[in-house]
Amino acid sequence: MKSSNSISGKLVDPIGRRIVNAKIYFQDGVITQIDESLDAENVYIIPGFVDSHVHIESSLLVPTRFAQAAIKNGTVAVVADPHEVANVAGIEGVRFMIENARQSKLKFFYGAPSCVPASPVDECFEPFTSKEVAKLLDLPEVTHLAEMMNFPGVINGNTEVHSILSEAKARNKPIDGHAPGLSGENLTKYVSAGITTDHECFTLDEAKKKIELGMKVLIREGSAAKNFDALHPIIGQNPSMAMFCTDDCHPDELMGGHINKHVRKAIALGYDIFDVLQVASVNPVNHYRLNVGLLQVGQPADFIVVDNLKDFNVLSTYIKGVNVTNIEEDYAAEPPLFSFPNHFDHHKIKLDFPSGKPVKVIKVIEGELITETLKTSVPVSGYDFDKDILKIVVLSRYNPNNIGVGLIHGFGMRKGAIASSIAHDSHHIVAIGANDDSILRAIDYIIESRGGICYFDGNETMGLALPFFGLMTNVDVSDAAKEYSLINKKLKADGCKLHAPFMTMAFMSLSVIPHLKLTPAGLFDVDRFSLTSIFAE
Repeated sequence: MKSSNSISGKLVDPIGRRIVNAKIYFQDGVITQIDESLDAENVYIIPGFVDSHVHIESSLLVPTRFAQAAIKNGTVAVVADPHEVANVAGIEGVRFMIENARQSKLKFFYGAPSCVPASPVDECFEPFTSKEVAKLLDLPEVTHLAEMMNFPGVINGNTEVHSILSEAKARNKPIDGHAPGLSGENLTKYVSAGITTDHECFTLDEAKKKIELGMKVLIREGSAAKNFDALHPIIGQNPSMAMFCTDDCHPDELMGGHINKHVRKAIALGYDIFDVLQVASVNPVNHYRLNVGLLQVGQPADFIVVDNLKDFNVLSTYIKGVNVTNIEEDYAAEPPLFSFPNHFDHHKIKLDFPSGKPVKVIKVIEGELITETLKTSVPVSGYDFDKDILKIVVLSRYNPNNIGVGLIHGFGMRKGAIASSIAHDSHHIVAIGANDDSILRAIDYIIESRGGICYFDGNETMGLALPFFGLMTNVDVSDAAKEYSLINKKLKADGCKLHAPFMTMAFMSLSVIPHLKLTPAGLFDVDRFSLTSIFAE
């Protein structure tokens, strides 16, 4: 293989759906010629992978650091939704993500966050109206309107919600959806508003119904939400209507693979290589109209070289004709030059639960972001280890006088507490623990670190500081992954039974994913879209 202006190997053409020995010529970042040849090296040249929906902030890394790991896994582009940083720092937060991404070779394409805050009951730094959304949609780096989470607003004809949708339609930019479990007439109304994708399907039947209405379904395999096993039949049944995404992926899992993991699993299940590449590369490029090449003359020279079409071990990643696999750049990122709300505080947390009186408990489902409601009785303290019931606290990032306290089932902890400044999408401090004192100690670490994640085991605190908006760090991805893995390992050794406890905890306050969540204002019934009493009726 030559790394200058040509490369030879077995070309896997995703458009012509053929594999041929070929030599590819490229100049100034563009493929200029493809010659079929009998003499080719024993490697495979395939289109680079595209993550069709990801929140970079969930990797706990600034964009340039995220790119380090993604590129090594064969990813050449990501379709990113920066609504995490938008919630905590407004338009300037989004601009930070765009500017930081420019330092990287990875191609970043951003969406304009459509729901800031996520719902009318949530808090944020600067609420987005159609005016703010329009400003972002006019930026060249912004290719689409990011996930419309306020599906009640869409269905019920909320004026501001439809104004936001209209801004994207006026610019002929795609609109991403977010409609977990939505069906029937309400789903029809939602799709008819111009919404074209959904990444929240958790059953095959749900996915098929959305595809029938014209939506493209994003098969998600992130850290907490893993829907590949349920949805993969779409790859064979309707490959033109599917894409792969991670949505939210923490650094330890990102180090172990990205979209290449989806591809490997799909091939192992026997799916046709060209159907898999259509889902992994072709569909996102075409749907979002990305300036990303698909191994055709006249297109950007964005591709990867792998050793075989089973394991997909990435030998090299080319972006704009440059082998970027091992490029070492200065990824140092300056802290934002503007002020942002990262000043947490707390009051004494105490909430007694009358023994014998039934209460509502958030029941976690492993591998899902949705929850169920468990109705049971608990001791006055609120803790019941035999029933695996712990206390959960959500402390407002924006108003320290606002604090919600509830109960949660499914974490399996019997001591200590975990806490984080990542609580989708408002990113308050969220903590779960086995006693009040441990919860307060964990929250103290987050406050002192101006954001981060931590585990206090009753004696010592292990933590990872996230000084960029309380969401991200600019340390090397391997260092972040190592620290995160150590915390997770200790937490699980001490009894936590969830695969991704911090990612799961981060979604326990998101008021747009069913069914029961906790906000600083109190317990929230997502189905009724209103606050609800902690006491069972």
